[in-house]
Amino acid sequence: MTPLSALPAPECRLAPDEVRALVAQACPAQDFRNQRVLLVVPDGTRTAPVGLLFRAIHDTLAGVARQCDLLVALGTHQPMSEAAICRRLEITQAERDTTYRAVRFYNHAWNQPAELRRIGVIPQDEIRQLSQGLFALDVPVDINRLLFDYDRIIIVGPVFPHEVVGFSGGNKYLFPGVAGPDILNFFHWLGAVITTPRIIGNTWTPVRRVIDRAAAMVDRPKLCFALVVAPDSHLAGLFAGTPEDSWAAAADLSRQLHITFKEHPYQTILSCAPAMYDEIWTAGKCMYKLEPVLADGGELIIYAPHIAEVSFTHGKLIETIGYHCRDYFLNQWDRFQHHPWGVLAHSAHVHGLGTFDNGIEVPRARVTLATQIPEAACRRLNLGYRDPRSLDPEVFAHRETEGVLVVPKAGEILYRLVNPPPWASA
Repeated sequence: MTPLSALPAPECRLAPDEVRALVAQACPAQDFRNQRVLLVVPDGTRTAPVGLLFRAIHDTLAGVARQCDLLVALGTHQPMSEAAICRRLEITQAERDTTYRAVRFYNHAWNQPAELRRIGVIPQDEIRQLSQGLFALDVPVDINRLLFDYDRIIIVGPVFPHEVVGFSGGNKYLFPGVAGPDILNFFHWLGAVITTPRIIGNTWTPVRRVIDRAAAMVDRPKLCFALVVAPDSHLAGLFAGTPEDSWAAAADLSRQLHITFKEHPYQTILSCAPAMYDEIWTAGKCMYKLEPVLADGGELIIYAPHIAEVSFTHGKLIETIGYHCRDYFLNQWDRFQHHPWGVLAHSAHVHGLGTFDNGIEVPRARVTLATQIPEAACRRLNLGYRDPRSLDPEVFAHRETEGVLVVPKAGEILYRLVNPPPWASA
């Protein structure tokens, strides 16, 4: 089914009135009358005018739906305070206390079994087919049980190139957004085994097919508003429909807006993390989106003077494991298979490609942290260290002809080579 869409004229942006009109068209009163509705939205690590959509949906359903509540799709990120959720929704505390007082806010709790419901198991034969033969195991599918207290689910979230699934958005806001650990650990490691450069910026990846298969088990009507945000942060496209159809249309537009092509790789990349990434767990995107243009033997610097944590949730595990290439784990699988696969995936994504032969790990290129994380900790993690005070992005700027690239707001725009090497080809 072709999703409803709103697209601005060339070089323009979607106006709030256009957004409200599309929301009203996608949410006809007869479908939502006396219904309990749950909105699923991303946390603060995604650039998107979520507040604009929240207001439009609330205004459309107020007085029609019996209840309209909100669940933050955290995946395994840390919970958001009510004040942080208000900021995400672009509402004031006064508005929260009046206009939106009936809306209940919830954070997803991925590691609380009592908050999850098992809705099925994807059998090993299907996993073998979906993963193109890479895995053959039964994968339990757990999801936040809160979904089943509602009659309808509305997903709101942006679509960008993504290191695990290819393009974010759609059913990804359910899996891993509000999923349990088994399914999210599995498909994150599936993506890591395929490798980031072969996944990112591609649509119908094996990981996407696993996610859509899991989402088919959620027996509630689902409507998705898939947003495409231009590099200057304005809303460039909005698609409404099933999570599958709206996502596919948004991914097509994202491919046009969110991929920058370069003629040659760079020996040095200064990848500047925006403030919305407050730990390496999320700031790792500054590596993922730029690995395809990092030269063999080069150095990518994640420049984030504001970051002092590796991961609020998984920090202890990452300190134990460190950052290593995929083959480091695969060639020592007996040693690592009992660790959470999602953490292994994060490690391999941040480290990037490399080899592990005869007990020696050789990275294709180096990843360096320029953060508040001390040098000794960086070395223990198997990453490089630079004192952020010694770096000035302006000094690195405008030196592309010298093999130096500076990305002022890294993490969402994918960089690719016009003629990619074999390791970066899908």
